[in-house]
Amino acid sequence: MPIYEGSTVEEAIQKGLSALGVTKEEAVIEVVEEAKKGFLGMGKKNAQVSVEPSVTEEINEAVTETVAEVIEEKPVVEVEVVEAEEIPAEVSEPSLQQVLSELDDEAALTQLAVYLTNITKELQAPALVKIERQENVIVFQLDTQKQGILIGKHGKMLNALQYLAQVFIHRVAKNKLSVVVNVGDYRQKRQAILERLAARTAEKVKGTGQPVFLEPMPAFERKQIHSALSNDEAIQTHSEGDEPYRYLVVEPVRKY
Repeated sequence: MPIYEGSTVEEAIQKGLSALGVTKEEAVIEVVEEAKKGFLGMGKKNAQVSVEPSVTEEINEAVTETVAEVIEEKPVVEVEVVEAEEIPAEVSEPSLQQVLSELDDEAALTQLAVYLTNITKELQAPALVKIERQENVIVFQLDTQKQGILIGKHGKMLNALQYLAQVFIHRVAKNKLSVVVNVGDYRQKRQAILERLAARTAEKVKGTGQPVFLEPMPAFERKQIHSALSNDEAIQTHSEGDEPYRYLVVEPVRKY
């Protein structure tokens, strides 16, 4: 959980709210440690607080309404999502297939940018969508003054946006494209957390000889952990369960 410091509790809270771009009403605040004045300059400590954005009912309703509008305008084929690259582009009606699945890369990415822009407006957190091309992925960077709303508690809102973007691009693009939705530097920080989680989990599996079942997470995050552990010959990984509760299992390689 993110910790913010200040000479007073209020100052630490304000730093956290400013960093996340949320108000007190949009955040979950916990005082970790009160400030200490010390004596003659010795033992002085800053106040520490945990500040995390919360997802309000208002935002949840906006997401529901937005998804409902999209489904009404463009019916979504029901598919079992296993991994990001396995989501099929086919839709049930040939005429709809022709309209939605024949866009070249640039046109498809433009349509996705418009789609994400409209969703952020519905969430009362309008964002400027910037497209950044990296090695094997195209990043949609959402530049907004209300980062906390688009990230959500524990990244749930951002993961919801990621899922919608993932399904959308597979429906409209002629070619297979991998996209990631990011707000601020959340994905970079999350990747660092996942890499540390992967390392700790690997050590635990090798130490106990027993499998470890990780919490449910999006397909691209499971892939990050899988990639981080792919060179460790002592362990293996696989996914179990159904989306959105699909999780990663890390287990020792059995020698027969």
